[in-house]
Amino acid sequence: MAGVSPINQLLCKTIRVNPPQPRLKPSAFTVGSVSFATGKSAERSKALRVRPVFRVRAVSEDEWGEEKPAAEGPVAVAEEEEKPVTETEELKKKLVGALYGTERGLRATSETRAEVVELITQLESKNPTPAPTDALTLLNGKWILAYTSFVGLYPLLSRTLPLVKVEEISQTIDSENFTVQNSVLFSGPLATTSFSTNAKFEVRSPKRVQIKFDEGIIGTPQLTDSIVLPENAEFLGQKIDLTPFKSLITSVQDTASSVAKTISSQPPLKFSFSSGNAESWLLTTYLDEELRISRGDAGSVFVLIKEGSSLLSP
Repeated sequence: MAGVSPINQLLCKTIRVNPPQPRLKPSAFTVGSVSFATGKSAERSKALRVRPVFRVRAVSEDEWGEEKPAAEGPVAVAEEEEKPVTETEELKKKLVGALYGTERGLRATSETRAEVVELITQLESKNPTPAPTDALTLLNGKWILAYTSFVGLYPLLSRTLPLVKVEEISQTIDSENFTVQNSVLFSGPLATTSFSTNAKFEVRSPKRVQIKFDEGIIGTPQLTDSIVLPENAEFLGQKIDLTPFKSLITSVQDTASSVAKTISSQPPLKFSFSSGNAESWLLTTYLDEELRISRGDAGSVFVLIKEGSSLLSP
């Protein structure tokens, strides 16, 4: 017992004499700072005091640099997911939904027409481009007709010719050259063709342009390499069974393939407009990057969607 007491006293003195130990306690590197002390305890204690402080700061900075991007990532995702849908976006979706199945307005019921007019009116009141003619870059490009109340187009849309379908009606605007091209694409079991008009336009007001038609063009029919005949066709309100005609397809297809090369090489047919029908005007009442609403002569309305827009997806 007498031999143990001096050791205890020595250890007690060592612990009391070493003042930096309590400050190093939070560090992971303080273990053994007393147990492994040698004769150069002052120098080693000094080194131990500096080394933990340097390492703790280095680790803290590295960890902050790694955690900072991780903290930004979730915030950005959260903002994207929680982005509220604006009232205008909701109205646009409702309008496109109301147009579904109307065949550009031809098959629209009176109830559907009333709903479309109401949605158009609401969108016009929220027009983000109050002066469309001052934002000609937004007007640029190809616009697909989704709906119209212009009765002059209804005979074209009514499919009076059997097996002929109106694939697309579009308007292409070139604001740099101040030109407009209206185009209708037709398709049938034997060929596809198009009818288009070329025109110049002049800006008359912040919303209105005057259009002067130059010429009409009937495109060269492009015959198909393979003929696809439907099961039946509707003509003058009556359904006609086309199954018996399918036996003739093989012989007709051989003839069509040989004729296709000859017809496709011919230039399109061009013609001029009479002066009385050569001018019109168009008023743009709503315009953004993907939707355009215009009003023409006699109060007719046109709803057009920019080519490539998600609004064209069913």
